[in-house]
Amino acid sequence: MEKFLSVLIFVLTLAFVIAKPKGIGIGWSTWLGALFCLLLGLISVEDLLYITRLVWDATLAFVFLVFTSIVLDKAGFFEWTALKAIGYAKGNGLLLFVFLMLLGAFISAVFANDGAALMLTPIIYSKIRHLKLPQRMVLPYIMGSGFISDSASLPLVISNLTNIITAHFFNMDFWHYALLMFLPNLVSILTSILVLYIYYRKDMIKRYDTDVLENLPPKYALKDPFLFKVGWFVIIALGIAFLLLELYHMAKLPYSAILGACALILSLASIRHRVVKIEEVIRFTPWSIIFFSVGMYAVVYSLKKVNITNFITQIISYLYHVGEFYALLGTGLLSAFMSAVMNNLPTVMLVNISIQDAHLPGRIEQFLALANLVGTNIGPKLTPIGSLATLLWLHVLEHKGIKITWIYYIKAGFILTLPVLLAVLLTLCFIYYLI
Repeated sequence: MEKFLSVLIFVLTLAFVIAKPKGIGIGWSTWLGALFCLLLGLISVEDLLYITRLVWDATLAFVFLVFTSIVLDKAGFFEWTALKAIGYAKGNGLLLFVFLMLLGAFISAVFANDGAALMLTPIIYSKIRHLKLPQRMVLPYIMGSGFISDSASLPLVISNLTNIITAHFFNMDFWHYALLMFLPNLVSILTSILVLYIYYRKDMIKRYDTDVLENLPPKYALKDPFLFKVGWFVIIALGIAFLLLELYHMAKLPYSAILGACALILSLASIRHRVVKIEEVIRFTPWSIIFFSVGMYAVVYSLKKVNITNFITQIISYLYHVGEFYALLGTGLLSAFMSAVMNNLPTVMLVNISIQDAHLPGRIEQFLALANLVGTNIGPKLTPIGSLATLLWLHVLEHKGIKITWIYYIKAGFILTLPVLLAVLLTLCFIYYLI
């Protein structure tokens, strides 16, 4: 009976998160699920406190990162970079596509996948429209920006909420993680650009008239030049800070403290010209993600408490005994398809717990966690419900007049995602056997 109730609450919670009936926020939906788990005895108050300790820093760090992204977006940072990419392409359609995808990869790495998908996509759309192209020629750039935002969200711990949660769960150092994921992320970017080009090459611009941008140079995109410069300083300082923390063995300092400091610096810098209204940024920042993360983890943890996660643990243990290569490949594929069906955040939590419960040697455990991240970062592109960012992205596009049906998305998703997913997982296996 407990197993049935736990699964039922999980399914209903997930349905409420995706459908958002009557505008109920995702934070309220997961907390309602967590409350039912608590009242029915599926989890205890001690479990809830343990979960909060486990995820508060990761989630708050992600929220501060989104806060930073919104500040820089309002200062014109992302629009400036998009116009620069269009200018550098010098009328060459293929170069334009490559530069915009690389821009998406950079923003996803530093400002997280949600920032890349939700902030860069509307900017790319508006700038491509300046080139006076038919809508079918806009689609490759729109779909590409949405795809690359997730497929290129592997390089740093801060590139995705799933990365932050997993790094905390398995105590991974920032730059050690970056070193292990450098090559897999590079392969992900290159294969993503390749498959996107092959799929959309017939609709892609061959040449475009650069004269249309004469009245829209990058410098006019900057609404607050001082804040823009401070933004570059913050990006560089962020990398140095994490490096120093590891060199001086201070990696236990909360990520949220570091990213919170970055958010504070930008907030103070905005006072100089008062172009960016911090009160507006605070209002737009998705603080509910904190409640969503804790609540969803509580619902997922109830599955562990009634031994539902044992099935995943058994699969991982079986694959490991067949061979480490099969364990890495199988874990990545399993988490990818689970993400596509039931969203990537609960998936990364479930598979992390299952990997830990398998009690495997430390080295393979770490790489299985990375394989899980490959699956939960790239796998969501298989379906529209794979991640909340994709659902919001589709909603933003609909407001711009671009309707992407679920059938079209799933068809394109499978064709584009599977080659990238396999290439990255094989690269991760190569890294495992190399070091």
